[in-house]
Amino acid sequence: MKANYVLFLILAVFFFVADAAYVIWSVIDPTHTAKQWYDGIEWVGAVGIALSGILSAFIAFYLNRVHAGQGGELPEDRVEAEIDDGDAEQGFFSPWSWWPIMLALSASLVFAGLAVGFWISIIGGGVFVISIIGWQYEYFRGHFAR
Repeated sequence: MKANYVLFLILAVFFFVADAAYVIWSVIDPTHTAKQWYDGIEWVGAVGIALSGILSAFIAFYLNRVHAGQGGELPEDRVEAEIDDGDAEQGFFSPWSWWPIMLALSASLVFAGLAVGFWISIIGGGVFVISIIGWQYEYFRGHFAR
């Protein structure tokens, strides 16, 4: 967690330095015919880069507070840690299930319907409902029932 905190802090500093360079560069740009110095600043890019720095600083602050509140260190922070120390349970997923492919088909039908004709989105919505119910209840019937 501390390594992530340091990475986001470095990223925040980078964005703030890049924002300052961006503003200075846009002010001294000779192609601008601004009457005042602040009229030459390209505000959308300057504010966007500054907000990226603020977001990185917020994430770094959050990670620092979580690390301090945990009281212990994660396996990623220890030099002598093994790979298996950080191996957590990721959940249960069916390797043989066809329902995620049907869900992807329903999403593609919905988005194609938004581009071509809305009636295709209605068919995609129906396929989505059938697919999500099938995926949820695939272990309640048939060979793999529990």
